[in-house]
Amino acid sequence: MITKILIANRGEIAARVIRTCQKLSIKTVAVYSEADQKAPFVSMADESFLLGPPRVQDSYLNIEKIISIAEESNVDAIHPGYGFLSENGAFAEKCEEAGIRFIGPSAKVMEKMGSKIAARKAMQEADVPVVPGTDGAVKSSDEAIEFAREIGYPIMLKASAGGGGIGMQAVQSDEELIKAFESNAKRAKTFFGDGAMFMEKKLDFARHIEIQLLADNYGNVIHLFERECSIQRRNQKVIEEAPSPFLSGQTRKQMGEAAVTAAKALGYTGAGTIEFLVDDQENFYFLEMNTRIQVEHPVTEEITGVDIVEQQIFIAEGKELSSSQSEVNMNGHAIEARIYAEDPETFFPSPGHISAFQLPEGEYIRNEVAVAQNDDVTPFYDPMIGKLIVKGSNRREAISMLKEALLTYKVEGIKTNIPMLQKIAGHEAFESGNTTTAFIENYYLPITKTK
Repeated sequence: MITKILIANRGEIAARVIRTCQKLSIKTVAVYSEADQKAPFVSMADESFLLGPPRVQDSYLNIEKIISIAEESNVDAIHPGYGFLSENGAFAEKCEEAGIRFIGPSAKVMEKMGSKIAARKAMQEADVPVVPGTDGAVKSSDEAIEFAREIGYPIMLKASAGGGGIGMQAVQSDEELIKAFESNAKRAKTFFGDGAMFMEKKLDFARHIEIQLLADNYGNVIHLFERECSIQRRNQKVIEEAPSPFLSGQTRKQMGEAAVTAAKALGYTGAGTIEFLVDDQENFYFLEMNTRIQVEHPVTEEITGVDIVEQQIFIAEGKELSSSQSEVNMNGHAIEARIYAEDPETFFPSPGHISAFQLPEGEYIRNEVAVAQNDDVTPFYDPMIGKLIVKGSNRREAISMLKEALLTYKVEGIKTNIPMLQKIAGHEAFESGNTTTAFIENYYLPITKTK
C-alpha cells in the first residue's frame, strides 16, 4: 500500500493530486520553488519543502534534490503530474534505484514514446496508421527540402523530443523550411537536449482527437473514450471536450481499439493518452503518445465518473483494473477551457499581481486553479492559471453553461484569455462542432484584426 506521496510538480496539477490523496487518506509532500512559496498547493500538502530558486533547472527539474527530499520524508511513491519530469525516463530510473515507486509507466516505455521518431516506428509495428513522413531524423535542411518536395507542401517540421508546440512549425516552401529547420533544431536542443528533427505531411482541416488509456501490470488495458482537443493556439490546446462532436460511433470504436492494441504492444502500464489527427473523412493517424496524465483529463473524468489520478495510484500499488471495457460508459458532455495569464490578442504571457479573483460556482462547474487572490503570476512557468470545466446532459447544454461560467470568472490585475474564450464559446462554428485545428486561425484571429 502507498501511504505517502511526493508530488514532483506545481500549480493546479499538484493541488489536483493532493485532493485525491486526501480522499484515499494518503499523506502528501509538496516541493516548491522560491517563486511558489505562497502558492495554494504548498499549504494543501501535509509537508512541503523548498527546492530552490525559480528557474526550473534549479527547482522542478532538479532530480537529485527531489529524490533527496523524497528519501528524507520517507515517501512510498512520487507522482510527477504533467510537464517537467513526468516523461523523463532518467527520473523514473532514479526513483526505482532509490526504492521509490514512480507513478507512471516504465522508463523504457517513456524513452521510446518520448522520441517521436521511435514512437512512429512503434505505432507502425503495431499496425496503427501514422501520418506520411520521414522514418528517421532529418540531418540537414537540404535533406529536408528533398523530402518535402517528394511528399509536397505544406509539411510539419517537428522536434523528435519536443512537446507543448516547442520545435514544431508548419512550413509552406523551401525558403521557409531552410529558416525553420535550423531555428527549431536549435530551440529543441535548448529545451530538450535533443535537436533531432523529423517531418510529416501537414493535414489541413484536421481534428486533434485523443484516446485516454488505463493499463495495469497484468496486461489489462481499457480506454475511457476520446477527447476533442482541436482548438489550439501556438500548437497548444485551449478548449477540450468529451466526447468529440465529430466522431461516428464506428470511428470511436476503431480509434479506441487501435489505442488499446498499441498500449498492449508496448507493454504499457498506468494512465496514458494516444493522440490522433483525424481528417474530414474520419481517417485517423497517430500523432504522439503522452505517457502521463493530461492537462485535459477532467473532461474524461466528468463523463465517465473515473478518477484518473486514483487509478494511477491503484496501478502503482499493483492492483488490477477494477473495470472492464464493457463496464465503462459515457454520460453527458463536458468541456474544459484553459485560463491563461496572457494577452487574448497577441497570446503573449501577462505576469503580474492578481488583485481580484472570483470563480464561477454551480453544481456542474468544476474549477482546477493554481492561484488565489493577491497571488503573483511569475514569468518563470507556463502562464496557465486555471481550468474551468463544465458538464451538461448534452453538448448544447454544456456550451450554455460554459458561456455563463465565463461571464462570472473574474481575474483582475493581469490580462487573461477569458475574452478570447468567450468569443470562441459564442461562435457559430464552435456551436456547430466545426472545431478543426485551424479554428483560431480561421475564426478567432480575423475577429481581432477587424476590431
